[in-house]
Amino acid sequence: MLDVTPSSKAATRYARASGWLRAHPMALDAVLALAVLVCMITGSFADTGGPGGPTFGTRSPELRSIVLMVIGAAALVLRRRSPMPVLAVTGAVTLVELVAGEPPAPVAMSAVIALYTVASRTDRPTTWRVGLLTMAVLTASAMCFSRTSWYSQENLGIFAWTGMASAAGDAVRSRRAFVDAIRERAERAERTREEEAGRRVAEERLRIARDLHDVVAHHIALVNVQAGVAAHVMDKRPDQAKEALAHVREASRSALNELRATVGLLRQSGDPEAPTEPAPGLAVLDELVDTFRNAGLPVDVACAHELTAMPAAVDLAAYRIIQEALTNVRKHAGPGARAEVSVVRVGPAVEVTVLDDGAGGRPAPDGADGPDGPTRPAGAESTGRGTAADGGGHGLIGMRERAAALRGSCSAGPRYGGGFRVQAILPVTAGAGEDV
Repeated sequence: MLDVTPSSKAATRYARASGWLRAHPMALDAVLALAVLVCMITGSFADTGGPGGPTFGTRSPELRSIVLMVIGAAALVLRRRSPMPVLAVTGAVTLVELVAGEPPAPVAMSAVIALYTVASRTDRPTTWRVGLLTMAVLTASAMCFSRTSWYSQENLGIFAWTGMASAAGDAVRSRRAFVDAIRERAERAERTREEEAGRRVAEERLRIARDLHDVVAHHIALVNVQAGVAAHVMDKRPDQAKEALAHVREASRSALNELRATVGLLRQSGDPEAPTEPAPGLAVLDELVDTFRNAGLPVDVACAHELTAMPAAVDLAAYRIIQEALTNVRKHAGPGARAEVSVVRVGPAVEVTVLDDGAGGRPAPDGADGPDGPTRPAGAESTGRGTAADGGGHGLIGMRERAAALRGSCSAGPRYGGGFRVQAILPVTAGAGEDV
């Protein structure tokens, strides 16, 4: 059973009341104005200038003083909406009371509250100008028209209260600005974290999409070729057909394994079925080339042995670029084509080049010269080599994105005398800590 003590009830009521007052600021100002009016009227019965010291009840305020106190207190109800006009009204009634009152009633209390409001809701230069002007006018009036000496405590009290009101209002304004700045920085940091998380998710999706495209395009192309060979020689050369079907089964198994490993990246972190085998790289380049050779594409490879120690991101990108380039050769170069693969270290980067002598490529219309002949600008190929222009392929786009993710470059285009050329420059140091 919930035990509700009187103190908890009081705290709940206070919280509700304070919340309601914050939601209705004019009601709070009305309560403040009433309290100020009560204090001013109570203070008007005190006499501080008697020969026997301060006394209470020995004097009563005049009707004029009561009217001025009511006007000053009523003006405070609008202090948040119109701080400057309210300060002008309260300052005017205070000035009238200091000049005509004998002794004056404490109407200056309303001007002190109004001056605090102005200081807390304007900038510092305005606070200095308005505060000094208010202090000077009210203090000078009190000193000039007071029945006591100009340096009496009542006159100096007006100077002190107006100065403290300006300082307190400026301090509250500064603290409010500081809190707002902290809150704004926290909100901006939260938005930045969300944007960064969204960007990383988008990059991971793009990377997985590239891997899926490379795996499916490579293996399905090989399956298609081997299945065609098997269908062609099934009746006359069954042994060769069996060999082709064996290659189909091997390519299908490899495709399933790579798809399982790639799609497994989408599992939750604690899933026991998450893949544990490493991503492919140049260490298994010979196995990749053998699949194309078995499909009838002669491939010559020149790869430096020291490249096996490359960062994982660069190693994977080089492997996928070679895989996609050879897949395009097998699909588009035509019968009798040969391919050459070269992977060499050039300074701080790795240069991956795939050449073929097939008839599938056509000269680039813009005539831009590359290292081996005219090539098109990035993104402008329409040679049928896995571009978006030949039916929605994304092969060349994916290769460029892989290279760009490592701050490298990838170019592709036809060669003089026929054939096609794909070259990627992958910085080794840039990819050491990045994902492709």
